[in-house]
Amino acid sequence: MFLILKFGGTSVGSPQRIKDLVSLTVSDAPKIVVLSAMSGTTNALVAISQALYEKNTQSASAQIQQLKENYQKVVQELFSKKESVQKATQLLTHHFDYIQNFTLDVFTPNEEKAILAQGELLSTALFHYYLEEQGVASVLLPALNFMRIDEHEEPDLLFIEKNLKAELAQHPSTKLFITQGYICRNSFGEIDNLKRGGSDYTASLIGAAIQSPEIQIWTDIDGMHNNDPRVVEKTHSISELSFEEAAELAYFGAKILHPTCILPAQKRNVPVRLKNTLQPQAEGTIIANIPAQEGIKAVAAKDGITVLNIKSERMLLAYGFLRAVFEIFERYKTPIDMITTSEVAVSITIDNDKQLPDVLKELKEIAQVEVEKNQTIICVVGLLPKDKAGYGFRVLEALKNIPIRMVSYGGSTHNISVLIDGAYKKEALIALNKHVFHY
Repeated sequence: MFLILKFGGTSVGSPQRIKDLVSLTVSDAPKIVVLSAMSGTTNALVAISQALYEKNTQSASAQIQQLKENYQKVVQELFSKKESVQKATQLLTHHFDYIQNFTLDVFTPNEEKAILAQGELLSTALFHYYLEEQGVASVLLPALNFMRIDEHEEPDLLFIEKNLKAELAQHPSTKLFITQGYICRNSFGEIDNLKRGGSDYTASLIGAAIQSPEIQIWTDIDGMHNNDPRVVEKTHSISELSFEEAAELAYFGAKILHPTCILPAQKRNVPVRLKNTLQPQAEGTIIANIPAQEGIKAVAAKDGITVLNIKSERMLLAYGFLRAVFEIFERYKTPIDMITTSEVAVSITIDNDKQLPDVLKELKEIAQVEVEKNQTIICVVGLLPKDKAGYGFRVLEALKNIPIRMVSYGGSTHNISVLIDGAYKKEALIALNKHVFHY
């Protein structure tokens, strides 16, 4: 069975980092390696796309040329053999000519997705060529041949399973496959993607499809930490988490793991291990169907939260009012994170305000609405039984000096969430580290 190894943009972010992947991926164990685009590439492709939307072809062309020159430098540093440099240079010409052709016509969202796919196509081909130069046998496995989303933009796991196994069956003696994260096709067969962070999702979907013994997500952090190490000085890595605990942490802000990564693995009971490329011998964090130990495991913070305080203009029929409110969010496919209610009012939080103008327009037909932005959800995760006293008290006591806007407790045995103004985020995480983890 194939292990699944996923490496993000920083892991392929330079010629040296690409070279370093050899020691992590080449062994007797069969593997499917999932790669993101080189760090910075997707942002550059987004900027190129924006210039094309604005019909600024001169700026787009200049940015395309600059990105191509960056990759030419990578090729010169990565390869030592003349024939490898020539082959990689031809690859660059092919991809960047493809991108340049979009400056000649009307630009659409479908074309943007085709442009964004070039980053992963480049990184995987370059790594495959480098392995070839080193005499390591590998097969480049095109994700666009098997990775598909349905009409609801959800992965079609049965399609993925069938077509992935068919691709693998064409190379029965191969032990090392390289494929692209993030990119896919939609139900119309057009190039699409699994959105930002989608490479984790790709790895999880592949692992679930073939029921891999383990999915490994490699980053430059030593596993999942009990608090945000970028904000709090003293943290520690967590050796193991249940699927439920990991899902809560990922959804509520733990940057090491994309929220969508957990569900496919959990459905097929495939363990997910978080590993550190800088310390490959470290065990990292294992996420699996394991009994959770009672207690608080970790804290995460989710920024960029918008709060809508919605007050009914009618004092009766609260059940009809709540139904009408939720139907509006459903129509605009806007998920709700937290909710508190009273008889005539409801406060909710969202992390995606793309459809907010349309949502507000409809809400104001039935209610008074106040909007507050730049809020943060602090999520405390672990196994927190409802019949055990003390957990809520410990969290609220730690945050006693911080204004709390909302509290969510009891809907799950795995988290306590509080909403605060984003300006208090650092203070809140430090306070929880001190009072809950005693650092």
